[in-house]
Amino acid sequence: MVIIGITGTIGAGKGTVVDYLVKNKGFKHFSARALILEEIEKRGLENNRDSMVIVGNDLREKFGPGYVAEELFKRAEKSGENAVIESLRTVGEIETLRKKGKFVLLAVDAEPKIRYERVSVRGTSTDNVSFEKFLADEEKEMTSTDLNKQNLKKCIEMADFKIENNGTLEELSSKIEEVLKIIQI
Repeated sequence: MVIIGITGTIGAGKGTVVDYLVKNKGFKHFSARALILEEIEKRGLENNRDSMVIVGNDLREKFGPGYVAEELFKRAEKSGENAVIESLRTVGEIETLRKKGKFVLLAVDAEPKIRYERVSVRGTSTDNVSFEKFLADEEKEMTSTDLNKQNLKKCIEMADFKIENNGTLEELSSKIEEVLKIIQI
């Protein structure tokens, strides 16, 4: 069993990479976003990016910096299949998964204007924001010295592989296949 963790900037195409791995390579998908949304619903909070950050940070403060990844790893391990864990955003999550065996971290990035266009089209409850708010939200998540909080910059730096996703779906697919050849999947 191999676990590929996905990190990267907002709207870079993390979900598209996950879709490719699930549909074309038979990976099981485990989402940090989905796990945190479960908790948001339990708490009766509004489903938006601010709630996602607050609840994610709260879970990590209460249960440790690797809590979200640990919970997703348990689910992945139970499946017994190759797995992709989407939306790793803290150093603690990555460090937790690095201790678990065959783990590869893949970072996805793209130009800010391209990413903003993607999230505008995607239109989830966390995406309905101005370009300025989009950039400000990302800046808040980019660095932190607190292990319980988002540090996308450091997570991207920790990646085994980085994909620039400024092009077509075909170009992205080709880049994913290059990574899979290297890690022998």
